Order: sequence, then C-alpha cells, then structure tokens
Amino acid sequence: MVLFAVLPFGTEPEVEPDPHSGWRGAPRRPHLGRKIIATTLVAALVWGGAVALIKSDYLSFRHGILADPGD
Repeated sequence: MVLFAVLPFGTEPEVEPDPHSGWRGAPRRPHLGRKIIATTLVAALVWGGAVALIKSDYLSFRHGILADPGD
C-alpha cells in the first residue's frame, strides 16, 4: 500500500498531449529509483512502529481491554 501512496509524488504529465488522442500518457521521468527508496523507508517506519506497539504493554492481549475474558 505504501508503494501506491508514493507513486504519484513528483510526477508531472507530458506538456504536449498526443495530437490525435489528447492523452498525455506516462510521465517522462518517473524517478522510480527514488520512489523505491522512499517506499522502503516508509514501510520500514510503519513496520518498526507496529513491532514497537506489539512489544509494548500499551497493546496487550494478556491484560487490559484486549484481554481474553476467560482469564
């Protein structure tokens, strides 16, 4: 999902559309290398946040609101 959030950043359509269809097509320079790096960094931050939340006592299935009522 992060990839689809990062893909539109910095893309600019072609200035001159196709004379027959009027379609502008794919961007001339999509900067995919930068977007792969940005996607990796954002995904790593999200993953790290999820791991930190799961390992903390803030979100626990052993006690608190998420605990099994049978215990």
